[in-house]
Formats: sequence, structure tokens, C-alpha cells
Amino acid sequence: MTRRYTLGKRAEAKEQTRDRILRATMQVHDEKGVAPTTFADVAARAGVGQATVSRYFPTIGDLVQACGQHVWMEMQPPVPDMAKDVFAGVDGLDARIERLVGEVDGFYARGALRLDLASRDRDLVPQLDGFLSAVEAGIAALVREALAPFAPGEEALEVATALMGFRVWQSFRRTGVPAARVPILRARLLRCALKSADA
Repeated sequence: MTRRYTLGKRAEAKEQTRDRILRATMQVHDEKGVAPTTFADVAARAGVGQATVSRYFPTIGDLVQACGQHVWMEMQPPVPDMAKDVFAGVDGLDARIERLVGEVDGFYARGALRLDLASRDRDLVPQLDGFLSAVEAGIAALVREALAPFAPGEEALEVATALMGFRVWQSFRRTGVPAARVPILRARLLRCALKSADA
């Protein structure tokens, strides 16, 4: 009985240490960015030695991957499998575009800080590229599903997907346009772009 209790406590302590390392890593990422973060930074923030960090996460890539899994659950990005459900019962181009913009903008608002950090260091950290590629696949699936009933050409789909990109959303947020008007303008822009692409 004592041995089982001791093993349970040890496993619990390991899980707590792992969680502390992940929380510390995400805090440092938020402050410094992902690429500049070192084992020494994480160890100092977590209150453990560098050897402890590397025992749990042998490489910086492993650490970034684990953080990415946590962030994925936190942000709940769109995934291709959910695209049909998002537009179930939504008819008409205007209504589907409004739903698309609402879904995408809601996701970007939830994940803005981490998406910005990941985008900045994407070319430096392969795990970030994988994370963002998965996010972009989800956005592209939403765009395709939103427009599917209207049989847009490939160019129109590519233009619409580009306009639904994170950096475009971020640029709108930096303007002096009131936040409540941004989705309205994004939807209008998307409608205009679709007409131009199909012309």
C-alpha cells in the first residue's frame, strides 16, 4: 500500500513539474518571443535547473511542441472536420460570408497574442510552422465550405483565403476603425474580392 501511494505521489509531482515548466515557457514566450527563449530562461522562470527542463523536454523543439498542444486546446482553432457543421442551415452568400467572418474573427481574437508570436518566429522554429500550417488549413476549410454552394473558381478561393488570413485581420485591428465595424468591412471586402476574382 505504501509503495503504490509513493508511486502515485511521485507521478503527481512529475506532472506538476512538467506543468510548471510549460507555464513558465509560455510566459517567457509571451515576453521574449518563441525563438529567443532558452532552456536557461525557462529554468529560471520555473524555479528548476536546466537539467530538469531538458529531462522533461530534450530539445527546444519538444518544448515548443508541448506548448503548441496546450495553446491549441486553449485557442480552439477551426479544423477542417468542423467546417460543414459551422455552415449547417446557413443559406445565401451574405449569411455564409458573415458566419465565416464571425468564426474566423472570433478565433483570431481568442488567439491573437500567441498567433502573432508564432507568426514572427515561424521561419526559425519548424514546430511553429507546423502549428500555423494546421491553423491555416482550418481557415481554408472554412472558406471553401462557406463558398461551396456558389461554386467559386480556384482564384476566388485563394483570394478569399488570403483575405481571411491572420495578418489581414491584425491590420484591420490596428486601424482607427471601431472594433464593431471591422467584421462588417471584412465581409464587404470579401464580397467585392469574390466578384473581382470571378470577373
